[in-house]
Amino acid sequence: MRARVIFNPTSGREIVKKHLVEIFQVYEEAGYETSAYATTPEPKSAQNEAERAARAGFDLIVAAGGDGTINEVVNGMAGLKKRPKLAIIPAGTTNDYARALHIPRNNLVEAAKIIHKKQSFFMDVGEAVMGKDLSYFINIGGGGMMTELTYDVPSQLKTIFGYLAYFVKGAEILPRIKPIPMHIEYDDGTFEGEATMFLVALTNSIGGFEQIAPDALLDDGKFTLIIVKTSNLPDVLRLVAQVLNGGKHITNPNILYKKTSKIIARPGNASKMMINLDGEYGGNAPVVFTNLHQHIEIIASTDDLQKAVDHKDETSEVLEDAFIKEVEGLTNSDINGDGEIHSSTKEAYEK
Repeated sequence: MRARVIFNPTSGREIVKKHLVEIFQVYEEAGYETSAYATTPEPKSAQNEAERAARAGFDLIVAAGGDGTINEVVNGMAGLKKRPKLAIIPAGTTNDYARALHIPRNNLVEAAKIIHKKQSFFMDVGEAVMGKDLSYFINIGGGGMMTELTYDVPSQLKTIFGYLAYFVKGAEILPRIKPIPMHIEYDDGTFEGEATMFLVALTNSIGGFEQIAPDALLDDGKFTLIIVKTSNLPDVLRLVAQVLNGGKHITNPNILYKKTSKIIARPGNASKMMINLDGEYGGNAPVVFTNLHQHIEIIASTDDLQKAVDHKDETSEVLEDAFIKEVEGLTNSDINGDGEIHSSTKEAYEK
Protein backbone atom coordinates (compact mmCIF):
# COMPACT_ATOMS: atom_id res chain seq x y z
CA MET A 1 0.00 0.00 0.00
CA ARG A 2 1.09 3.60 -0.61
CA ALA A 3 0.71 6.65 1.61
CA ARG A 4 1.29 10.29 0.69
CA VAL A 5 2.00 12.74 3.51
CA ILE A 6 0.93 16.25 2.50
CA PHE A 7 2.43 18.63 5.02
CA ASN A 8 2.61 22.36 5.56
CA PRO A 9 6.30 23.12 6.21
CA THR A 10 5.42 26.34 8.09
CA SER A 11 2.68 24.99 10.40
CA GLY A 12 3.31 25.01 14.12
CA ARG A 13 6.72 26.64 13.84
CA GLU A 14 7.85 24.06 11.28
CA ILE A 15 7.24 21.18 13.69
CA VAL A 16 6.23 18.67 10.99
CA LYS A 17 9.60 18.88 9.25
CA LYS A 18 11.34 18.11 12.54
CA HIS A 19 9.45 14.83 12.95
CA LEU A 20 9.04 13.75 9.33
CA VAL A 21 11.45 10.78 9.55
CA GLU A 22 9.66 9.44 12.64
CA ILE A 23 6.27 9.90 10.95
CA PHE A 24 7.51 8.01 7.88
CA GLN A 25 8.67 5.17 10.09
CA VAL A 26 5.23 4.88 11.72
CA TYR A 27 3.45 4.48 8.38
CA GLU A 28 6.13 2.18 6.96
CA GLU A 29 5.70 -0.10 9.97
CA ALA A 30 1.94 -0.08 9.29
CA GLY A 31 2.58 -1.44 5.80
CA TYR A 32 2.57 1.74 3.72
CA GLU A 33 5.29 2.75 1.28
CA THR A 34 5.37 6.39 2.33
CA SER A 35 6.37 9.59 0.53
CA ALA A 36 5.81 13.28 1.23
CA TYR A 37 4.84 16.54 -0.43
CA ALA A 38 5.62 19.93 1.13
CA THR A 39 2.98 22.51 0.30
CA THR A 40 3.99 25.80 -1.31
CA PRO A 41 2.56 29.33 -1.08
CA GLU A 42 0.76 28.74 -4.38
CA PRO A 43 -3.06 28.75 -4.05
CA LYS A 44 -4.59 25.30 -3.52
CA SER A 45 -1.18 23.62 -3.25
CA ALA A 46 -2.40 20.95 -0.80
CA GLN A 47 -5.69 20.55 -2.65
CA ASN A 48 -4.05 19.96 -6.01
CA GLU A 49 -1.60 17.43 -4.59
CA ALA A 50 -4.36 15.56 -2.77
CA GLU A 51 -6.34 15.25 -6.00
CA ARG A 52 -3.23 14.14 -7.91
CA ALA A 53 -2.34 11.52 -5.30
CA ALA A 54 -5.90 10.21 -5.16
CA ARG A 55 -6.08 9.88 -8.94
CA ALA A 56 -2.64 8.18 -8.90
CA GLY A 57 -4.09 5.43 -6.73
CA PHE A 58 -2.55 6.17 -3.33
CA ASP A 59 -4.32 4.19 -0.60
CA LEU A 60 -3.87 6.75 2.18
CA ILE A 61 -3.44 10.51 2.23
CA VAL A 62 -2.08 12.04 5.42
CA ALA A 63 -2.90 15.72 6.01
CA ALA A 64 -0.20 17.12 8.31
CA GLY A 65 -0.78 20.74 9.24
CA GLY A 66 -3.48 23.05 10.53
CA ASP A 67 -7.18 23.10 9.78
CA GLY A 68 -6.51 24.98 6.53
CA THR A 69 -4.29 22.19 5.21
CA ILE A 70 -6.85 19.56 6.17
CA ASN A 71 -9.61 21.52 4.45
CA GLU A 72 -7.57 21.74 1.24
CA VAL A 73 -6.79 18.02 1.28
CA VAL A 74 -10.48 17.19 1.71
CA ASN A 75 -11.34 19.54 -1.18
CA GLY A 76 -8.88 17.65 -3.35
CA MET A 77 -10.48 14.29 -2.54
CA ALA A 78 -14.18 14.88 -1.96
CA GLY A 79 -15.20 15.43 -5.58
CA LEU A 80 -13.71 12.16 -6.79
CA LYS A 81 -15.59 8.89 -7.22
CA LYS A 82 -12.72 6.87 -5.78
CA ARG A 83 -11.34 8.38 -2.58
CA PRO A 84 -8.42 7.09 -0.52
CA LYS A 85 -8.48 6.91 3.26
CA LEU A 86 -7.56 10.07 5.14
CA ALA A 87 -5.36 10.45 8.21
CA ILE A 88 -4.74 13.66 10.15
CA ILE A 89 -1.61 14.85 11.95
CA PRO A 90 -2.53 18.15 13.62
CA ALA A 91 0.16 20.83 13.56
CA GLY A 92 -1.84 24.06 13.53
CA THR A 93 -3.22 26.39 16.17
CA THR A 94 -6.75 25.35 17.13
CA ASN A 95 -6.85 21.97 15.32
CA ASP A 96 -10.64 21.78 15.57
CA TYR A 97 -11.10 18.59 13.59
CA ALA A 98 -8.35 16.75 15.46
CA ARG A 99 -9.94 17.93 18.70
CA ALA A 100 -13.30 16.51 17.64
CA LEU A 101 -11.64 13.20 16.65
CA HIS A 102 -9.60 13.01 19.88
CA ILE A 103 -6.37 12.82 17.89
CA PRO A 104 -3.33 13.81 20.02
CA ARG A 105 -2.65 17.50 19.37
CA ASN A 106 0.62 17.91 21.21
CA ASN A 107 2.56 14.96 19.80
CA LEU A 108 2.71 14.46 16.04
CA VAL A 109 4.26 10.99 16.22
CA GLU A 110 1.56 9.76 18.61
CA ALA A 111 -1.06 11.18 16.23
CA ALA A 112 0.47 9.16 13.39
CA LYS A 113 0.53 5.99 15.52
CA ILE A 114 -3.26 5.82 15.48
CA ILE A 115 -2.79 3.97 12.18
CA HIS A 116 -1.56 0.97 14.19
CA LYS A 117 -4.99 0.57 15.85
CA LYS A 118 -6.45 -0.31 12.43
CA GLN A 119 -9.61 1.62 13.21
CA SER A 120 -11.52 4.04 10.99
CA PHE A 121 -14.99 5.37 10.25
CA PHE A 122 -16.78 7.17 7.44
CA MET A 123 -17.21 10.87 8.19
CA ASP A 124 -19.70 13.38 6.83
CA VAL A 125 -18.44 16.16 4.56
CA GLY A 126 -20.15 19.48 3.92
CA GLU A 127 -20.71 20.68 0.35
CA ALA A 128 -21.19 24.39 -0.32
CA VAL A 129 -22.42 25.63 -3.70
CA MET A 130 -22.29 29.35 -4.49
CA GLY A 131 -23.32 29.98 -8.06
CA LYS A 132 -20.95 27.96 -10.23
CA ASP A 133 -18.43 27.50 -7.40
CA LEU A 134 -18.38 24.30 -5.36
CA SER A 135 -16.35 23.80 -2.18
CA TYR A 136 -16.20 21.28 0.65
CA PHE A 137 -15.69 21.66 4.39
CA ILE A 138 -15.34 19.25 7.29
CA ASN A 139 -15.90 21.39 10.36
CA ILE A 140 -17.86 24.61 9.98
CA GLY A 141 -19.64 26.80 7.48
CA GLY A 142 -21.46 30.01 8.21
CA GLY A 143 -22.16 33.64 7.49
CA GLY A 144 -22.83 36.96 9.16
CA MET A 145 -20.69 39.56 10.84
CA MET A 146 -19.47 37.44 13.75
CA THR A 147 -18.06 34.77 11.43
CA GLU A 148 -15.80 37.46 9.96
CA LEU A 149 -13.92 37.38 13.26
CA THR A 150 -11.89 34.42 11.99
CA TYR A 151 -10.55 36.45 9.08
CA ASP A 152 -9.36 39.23 11.38
CA VAL A 153 -7.39 37.28 13.98
CA PRO A 154 -3.70 37.63 13.04
CA SER A 155 -1.93 34.29 12.55
CA GLN A 156 0.81 35.36 14.95
CA LEU A 157 -1.76 35.98 17.67
CA LYS A 158 -3.33 32.55 17.05
CA THR A 159 0.10 30.89 17.19
CA ILE A 160 0.85 32.42 20.58
CA PHE A 161 -2.55 32.24 22.28
CA GLY A 162 -4.46 29.57 20.37
CA TYR A 163 -8.24 29.87 20.59
CA LEU A 164 -7.98 32.52 23.33
CA ALA A 165 -6.90 34.86 20.52
CA TYR A 166 -10.55 34.86 19.44
CA PHE A 167 -11.50 36.33 22.82
CA VAL A 168 -8.94 39.09 22.36
CA LYS A 169 -10.20 40.00 18.90
CA GLY A 170 -13.81 39.46 19.91
CA ALA A 171 -13.58 42.05 22.66
CA GLU A 172 -12.47 44.52 20.02
CA ILE A 173 -15.14 43.89 17.38
CA LEU A 174 -18.24 42.88 19.40
CA PRO A 175 -19.36 46.47 20.04
CA ARG A 176 -19.36 47.09 16.26
CA ILE A 177 -21.39 44.02 15.29
CA LYS A 178 -24.88 44.60 13.91
CA PRO A 179 -27.46 42.03 12.80
CA ILE A 180 -28.32 41.66 9.12
CA PRO A 181 -31.51 40.36 7.51
CA MET A 182 -31.23 36.70 6.54
CA HIS A 183 -33.36 34.10 4.78
CA ILE A 184 -32.36 30.58 5.80
CA GLU A 185 -34.19 27.41 4.75
CA TYR A 186 -33.59 24.08 6.51
CA ASP A 187 -35.25 20.65 6.52
CA ASP A 188 -38.12 21.52 8.86
CA GLY A 189 -38.64 25.21 8.32
CA THR A 190 -37.44 28.67 7.39
CA PHE A 191 -35.86 31.50 9.36
CA GLU A 192 -36.66 34.98 8.10
CA GLY A 193 -35.34 37.90 10.12
CA GLU A 194 -32.30 39.65 11.50
CA ALA A 195 -29.39 37.66 12.87
CA THR A 196 -25.78 38.31 13.84
CA MET A 197 -24.59 35.05 12.27
CA PHE A 198 -25.50 31.52 11.36
CA LEU A 199 -23.28 28.45 11.74
CA VAL A 200 -23.43 25.13 9.90
CA ALA A 201 -21.51 22.69 12.09
CA LEU A 202 -20.29 19.17 11.39
CA THR A 203 -18.37 18.78 14.67
CA ASN A 204 -18.68 20.04 18.24
CA SER A 205 -15.45 22.08 18.12
CA ILE A 206 -15.27 25.53 16.54
CA GLY A 207 -12.33 27.85 17.13
CA GLY A 208 -11.30 25.67 20.07
CA PHE A 209 -14.70 25.94 21.75
CA GLU A 210 -15.80 22.36 22.30
CA GLN A 211 -19.47 22.82 23.17
CA ILE A 212 -20.87 25.06 20.44
CA ALA A 213 -22.68 22.03 18.97
CA PRO A 214 -22.51 19.68 21.99
CA ASP A 215 -24.61 16.91 20.43
CA ALA A 216 -22.98 16.97 16.98
CA LEU A 217 -22.15 13.58 15.46
CA LEU A 218 -19.53 13.10 12.77
CA ASP A 219 -21.39 10.53 10.69
CA ASP A 220 -25.16 11.01 11.10
CA GLY A 221 -25.78 12.91 7.85
CA LYS A 222 -26.93 16.02 9.72
CA PHE A 223 -25.57 19.52 10.15
CA THR A 224 -26.15 21.43 13.34
CA LEU A 225 -27.65 24.78 12.31
CA ILE A 226 -27.13 27.57 14.83
CA ILE A 227 -28.58 31.04 14.25
CA VAL A 228 -27.63 33.84 16.66
CA LYS A 229 -30.54 36.28 16.66
CA THR A 230 -29.03 39.01 18.84
CA SER A 231 -26.19 41.51 18.59
CA ASN A 232 -26.84 42.98 22.04
CA LEU A 233 -23.43 42.86 23.73
CA PRO A 234 -24.57 41.59 27.15
CA ASP A 235 -26.65 38.87 25.43
CA VAL A 236 -23.68 37.81 23.28
CA LEU A 237 -21.42 37.67 26.33
CA ARG A 238 -23.96 35.50 28.13
CA LEU A 239 -24.17 33.20 25.12
CA VAL A 240 -20.38 32.78 25.12
CA ALA A 241 -20.47 32.04 28.84
CA GLN A 242 -23.19 29.42 28.28
CA VAL A 243 -21.10 27.80 25.52
CA LEU A 244 -18.17 27.52 27.92
CA ASN A 245 -20.44 26.33 30.72
CA GLY A 246 -21.42 22.99 29.19
CA GLY A 247 -23.19 24.05 26.01
CA LYS A 248 -26.20 25.55 27.81
CA HIS A 249 -26.71 28.09 25.01
CA ILE A 250 -28.75 25.70 22.87
CA THR A 251 -31.95 26.49 24.82
CA ASN A 252 -31.34 30.25 24.91
CA PRO A 253 -34.21 32.15 23.21
CA ASN A 254 -31.63 34.17 21.24
CA ILE A 255 -30.53 30.95 19.51
CA LEU A 256 -32.20 28.85 16.84
CA TYR A 257 -30.70 25.35 17.08
CA LYS A 258 -31.73 22.72 14.52
CA LYS A 259 -30.54 19.47 12.91
CA THR A 260 -30.77 19.43 9.13
CA SER A 261 -29.23 17.76 6.09
CA LYS A 262 -29.57 20.75 3.75
CA ILE A 263 -29.51 24.54 4.16
CA ILE A 264 -30.15 27.39 1.74
CA ALA A 265 -28.95 30.79 2.97
CA ARG A 266 -29.06 34.25 1.47
CA PRO A 267 -29.13 37.82 2.77
CA GLY A 268 -32.63 39.19 3.23
CA ASN A 269 -31.95 42.19 1.02
CA ALA A 270 -29.33 43.33 -1.48
CA SER A 271 -26.60 43.44 1.17
CA LYS A 272 -23.48 41.30 0.86
CA MET A 273 -23.04 38.24 3.11
CA MET A 274 -19.64 36.54 3.07
CA ILE A 275 -19.52 32.79 3.69
CA ASN A 276 -16.98 31.19 6.02
CA LEU A 277 -15.79 27.63 5.29
CA ASP A 278 -13.54 26.03 7.91
CA GLY A 279 -12.39 29.44 9.09
CA GLU A 280 -11.60 30.91 5.68
CA TYR A 281 -13.49 33.09 3.23
CA GLY A 282 -15.34 30.79 0.85
CA GLY A 283 -17.40 33.18 -1.30
CA ASN A 284 -20.62 35.18 -1.07
CA ALA A 285 -24.22 34.08 -0.46
CA PRO A 286 -26.57 32.83 -1.72
CA VAL A 287 -25.25 29.40 -0.78
CA VAL A 288 -26.61 25.86 -0.66
CA PHE A 289 -25.12 23.57 1.99
CA THR A 290 -25.58 19.80 1.56
CA ASN A 291 -24.40 17.13 3.99
CA LEU A 292 -22.58 14.33 2.13
CA HIS A 293 -23.31 11.42 4.45
CA GLN A 294 -20.28 9.27 5.40
CA HIS A 295 -18.35 10.53 2.39
CA ILE A 296 -14.69 9.95 3.36
CA GLU A 297 -13.12 7.16 5.40
CA ILE A 298 -10.87 8.61 8.08
CA ILE A 299 -8.28 6.95 10.32
CA ALA A 300 -9.28 7.50 13.94
CA SER A 301 -9.31 5.74 17.28
CA THR A 302 -12.99 4.86 17.39
CA ASP A 303 -12.54 3.74 21.01
CA ASP A 304 -11.57 7.30 21.97
CA LEU A 305 -14.51 8.81 20.10
CA GLN A 306 -16.77 7.36 22.79
CA LYS A 307 -14.95 9.19 25.57
CA ALA A 308 -15.67 12.65 26.96
CA VAL A 309 -13.94 15.66 25.44
CA ASP A 310 -10.32 16.02 26.47
CA HIS A 311 -9.36 18.41 29.25
CA LYS A 312 -8.21 21.91 28.52
CA ASP A 313 -4.97 23.22 29.87
CA GLU A 314 -5.05 24.82 33.32
CA THR A 315 -4.68 28.39 32.06
CA SER A 316 -7.66 28.05 29.74
CA GLU A 317 -9.84 26.60 32.50
CA VAL A 318 -8.99 29.44 34.88
CA LEU A 319 -9.71 32.11 32.26
CA GLU A 320 -12.97 30.48 31.21
CA ASP A 321 -14.18 30.13 34.81
CA ALA A 322 -13.37 33.78 35.47
CA PHE A 323 -15.18 34.86 32.29
CA ILE A 324 -18.31 32.85 33.19
CA LYS A 325 -18.42 34.32 36.71
CA GLU A 326 -18.00 37.87 35.44
CA VAL A 327 -20.75 37.52 32.83
CA GLU A 328 -23.13 35.84 35.28
CA GLY A 329 -22.47 38.79 37.61
CA LEU A 330 -23.70 41.37 35.07
CA THR A 331 -26.42 43.53 36.56
CA ASN A 332 -28.76 46.16 35.16
CA SER A 333 -26.43 48.85 36.46
CA ASP A 334 -23.77 47.61 34.00
CA ILE A 335 -26.07 48.17 31.01
CA ASN A 336 -27.16 51.50 29.52
CA GLY A 337 -30.50 52.41 28.01
CA ASP A 338 -29.51 51.12 24.57
CA GLY A 339 -28.90 47.61 25.92
CA GLU A 340 -25.14 48.00 25.74
CA ILE A 341 -22.54 47.68 28.47
CA HIS A 342 -21.39 50.93 30.05
CA SER A 343 -17.98 52.02 28.79
CA SER A 344 -16.28 51.46 32.14
CA THR A 345 -17.57 47.89 32.36
CA LYS A 346 -16.73 47.27 28.69
CA GLU A 347 -13.14 48.38 29.26
CA ALA A 348 -12.89 45.86 32.10
CA TYR A 349 -14.07 43.02 29.83
CA GLU A 350 -11.64 43.99 27.11
CA LYS A 351 -8.81 43.82 29.62
